[in-house]
Amino acid sequence: MSSHARWLLCVACLCGASWSHATGLATCDSGPRTGWQPKEKLEQQLKEKGYTVRRIKEDGGCYEVYALDDKGQRGEFYFHPVTLAPVPTRSR
Repeated sequence: MSSHARWLLCVACLCGASWSHATGLATCDSGPRTGWQPKEKLEQQLKEKGYTVRRIKEDGGCYEVYALDDKGQRGEFYFHPVTLAPVPTRSR
């Protein structure tokens, strides 16, 4: 295999790995996305509880939230996308 072909293979592998990256701290059996609640609804609920939401993304079938809690402590929180209930996480 030529060095150019190996380079292309490496790039393809790295791109594929980044698309499917999950931390593994939590997983949710969340079903089809058509049943998921909007991220905006979760963000509004957290704001009403005093959280400052920095980012919400999908990870392991859950919503992963980076936010400051009501005491100003930075945290990473997981919520089920259908019920918006908190999801317990594994230790890193």
